[in-house]
Amino acid sequence: MNPHDSTLQPRLAGRRARRRPLVSLTPLIDVVFILLVFFMLASSFLDWRAIDLSAPAQASAAGTLEGALLVEVRASDLRVGGETVDADELDRRVGARLEAAPETRVLVRPAPGVDLQRVVSVLDELAAMQPQDLSLIRRNTP
Repeated sequence: MNPHDSTLQPRLAGRRARRRPLVSLTPLIDVVFILLVFFMLASSFLDWRAIDLSAPAQASAAGTLEGALLVEVRASDLRVGGETVDADELDRRVGARLEAAPETRVLVRPAPGVDLQRVVSVLDELAAMQPQDLSLIRRNTP
């Protein structure tokens, strides 16, 4: 057999054409690293919508509960000072109380089983009124 035979030439040419070049992942890793650095530098880690709450130790040491406004968040309604109110009435009552006495402590107590999102929504509404002391308290269990 002659290696220069015309029947063998197309087979060898086809094998060489099918060989794949090696793909390097280095440029891809470089691009991902550059994007990571870009987004880290462009991101802001400051949460401007954070709600300041008193820690339990600070809240108990800050003073008595006398004169505080208690807002109870229940599954179906809201209560302010023991009276059932809707969201608009909550805004009016708390706003009027804070206008009359800006140092009033506002205590928010969620009932057992209330969705966290509902409590956060109420806290967000109350924080918009900018009370000096907004605290989240828990129900004492016997």
